Amino acid sequence: MNVRCAKISDAKSISALINCYAEHDKMLFRSLADIYEKLQMFLVAEDDGAVVGCCTLEIIWSDLAELKSLAVAPAHKGQGIGRALVDAAVQQARRLGVPRVFALTLEPQFFEKIGFAVLGKDDLPMKVWSDCARCPKQQDCDEVAVARTVTETP
Repeated sequence: MNVRCAKISDAKSISALINCYAEHDKMLFRSLADIYEKLQMFLVAEDDGAVVGCCTLEIIWSDLAELKSLAVAPAHKGQGIGRALVDAAVQQARRLGVPRVFALTLEPQFFEKIGFAVLGKDDLPMKVWSDCARCPKQQDCDEVAVARTVTETP
């Protein structure tokens, strides 16, 4: 398994992964147009030439980045792919100098196992101001906020 930056040829596989979960209300739907538009933010996990996982790291503000669209193919769950993608995104945040990474998730236990802590959404005013106000789940949000401090590479 290899984690790398996404390429144009990965867009349809990324869409299929994300929307497989969106159909079961496990993550928000992303159009193929949105994936192409934000492709440079995507990381993918590849196994035997197939995309088996993805995520993005999106800068929210000078001190905050969001890990979004973390998805692993159901047949590949439990193999460390999600953790490898999160680790790659955290390394990317470190290289960019972003001191904190957060995610909104339905699986906070996964994130807690890899160094994230649960926090209140009120602790993320820039996120609430920028995205949550436009979200279709705004009034009935069932996601949990988790965050991790990113330290500088020595």
